[in-house]
Amino acid sequence: MMVREPGLAGSWYPAGREACVRAIEALRPKQTPPSTGGRTGPEGLPERPVAGIVPHAGWSFSGATALAVFDAIRSRRTPKTFVLLGFCHRRRLARSAVFPEGGWDTPLGLVEVDARLAGEVLARAPDLADENPGAHVDENSIELQVPFIRHLFPEARIVPIAVVPNEKAVMLGRIIGQVIAGLEADAVCIGSTDLTHYGAPYGFAPKGFGAAGIRWMRDENDKRMIDLMERLDAEAAVPEAQANSNACGPGAVAATLAAARELGAARGHVVQYTTSYDVMRREMGREDAQAAVGYAGVVF
Repeated sequence: MMVREPGLAGSWYPAGREACVRAIEALRPKQTPPSTGGRTGPEGLPERPVAGIVPHAGWSFSGATALAVFDAIRSRRTPKTFVLLGFCHRRRLARSAVFPEGGWDTPLGLVEVDARLAGEVLARAPDLADENPGAHVDENSIELQVPFIRHLFPEARIVPIAVVPNEKAVMLGRIIGQVIAGLEADAVCIGSTDLTHYGAPYGFAPKGFGAAGIRWMRDENDKRMIDLMERLDAEAAVPEAQANSNACGPGAVAATLAAARELGAARGHVVQYTTSYDVMRREMGREDAQAAVGYAGVVF
């Protein structure tokens, strides 16, 4: 059986089983943490969530926001499959890359791939997606989510897909939604992206350095991307990111929004928004506002 080994365990998240479980449980606060964007909480969640957006930084920075999405889904349903739509940071792909069979190992155990659903997506989208397990080697955008699924949904399977950030992402998302509906699969789509990468380390600081730049990133640049997520504007996701550098995985966003529409979603519900600056200030006591990355958790 083809198995994708964890490449980031021990650095981006813990490598041991017990340490991994402790880390996940520690990410779940007794109270919802304050968000500089003012967008937190499970109010108004759909009765049957069909999709979500999660970030993919190291767990110490964005894990709590990702966990908030998985917890929100688990409060409503226990899907048998998660279609995980991510980005390929290290390789340029001609087509979106499907991991078609086998499993992904985690410190908590193996998570099997839903080969039937993956095969149907490949059959329906031959011009959009290929079998390409190699595209997922050492890629963080999906790997960071798999231990959460193993812990919270231990019987669930996954379909990992790295989505090319171009205009074809919307069509791929539509097909994924149609496949799930057509097979009557008990499946949820999860798209993975971080938002604006602001500051000198990222070569992007149009409003200068310091607190004013971080406020602009949070209140304007990230807000534009979050607003289109809320209104399920799949077609706008990739152009928005290309114009304003406010998502590193816009193809995953576009495909997730398109799939969510096919599955009957009417709008997105933000369960948490934060930034790496918020986390450093709250958890590490650091006030350095020279750089930050935005993280949104959205449920559809």
